[in-house]
Amino acid sequence: MIVRWGLAQLPSVVGELGIQEPLLVASERWAGTNLGVRTAARWTEVPSDQVKAAAESAGDGVIAVGGGSAIDLGKAVSAEAAVPLVSVPTTYSGSEWTSFYGIRDPERRMRGGGAGARLGGVVYEPELTLSLPRAQTVGTALNALAHSAEALYVEGHNAEADEHAVTGARLIGEWLPRVVDAPQDLEARTKLLEGAMHAGMALGGSMLALGHAIAQALGGRYGLPHGAMNALALPAALRFNAEVAPEAVRRFGEALGTKDPAARVEELARLGGFERLRDFGVPKEELREIAAATVERAGAKANPRTASPAEVEELLQSIY
Repeated sequence: MIVRWGLAQLPSVVGELGIQEPLLVASERWAGTNLGVRTAARWTEVPSDQVKAAAESAGDGVIAVGGGSAIDLGKAVSAEAAVPLVSVPTTYSGSEWTSFYGIRDPERRMRGGGAGARLGGVVYEPELTLSLPRAQTVGTALNALAHSAEALYVEGHNAEADEHAVTGARLIGEWLPRVVDAPQDLEARTKLLEGAMHAGMALGGSMLALGHAIAQALGGRYGLPHGAMNALALPAALRFNAEVAPEAVRRFGEALGTKDPAARVEELARLGGFERLRDFGVPKEELREIAAATVERAGAKANPRTASPAEVEELLQSIY
């Protein structure tokens, strides 16, 4: 996959991929951004479950500008139309690094998903993250941090992905508090985006585990922000996995500069106001159903320690 830094590099990336008539997938917020390339059509409903309709305008490629919802939609269109995708992330979600995607309706509830996106390129422009609100900044950065953590112990983890995971965790742990303190600090935003990139590369090389499975089950059921759910789920998953993957958890903590990585993640989550599931209106009486849905997800099945529905329910209770 082609990776470039600076929005001015987008035309050359599109050119290298031979794209001449791309569909732009971007919400109204980003639809007017000067990308320096001609787009044949635009799709501004983000998220959207109208993938087939969007794919009819895909031309010979897709450019997705935005966060995980826009890029996931771009991936779905790419798979449906069998054309290459170029992502321009405006958050720290890391969605640009996998061919898998989730499809959500405009109310953000999960309506399906799949794989097979043709990942062509990524263009990182830190200036596009300067206007990101605190909650989205922290939430998507914690999503990226979860990529790093889980990449270190998920089944199929490997040395190359591990190195990206450690680098990503170190950069996110160091620079996220600085971004929260000074949101317009371009250097801090750039370093945080670099950390998210490495975390995404770790994700692309290894995939997800239990923390993400919990976050996906919650977000898909209630339309809740994926980053915020990862911020709450990751500490519980780290504590659950520490028994069977102590070296991986230790290495993750070392990257964060702590001997208690779960507690450090909780500290970082509080920067975005993320503390308890109850704060998001999740009904306590439905935790058992959420746990049952969690263990059926691929991330739960790839976790180094098998989690039963009852054990996942206990984890949900611990963060409720």
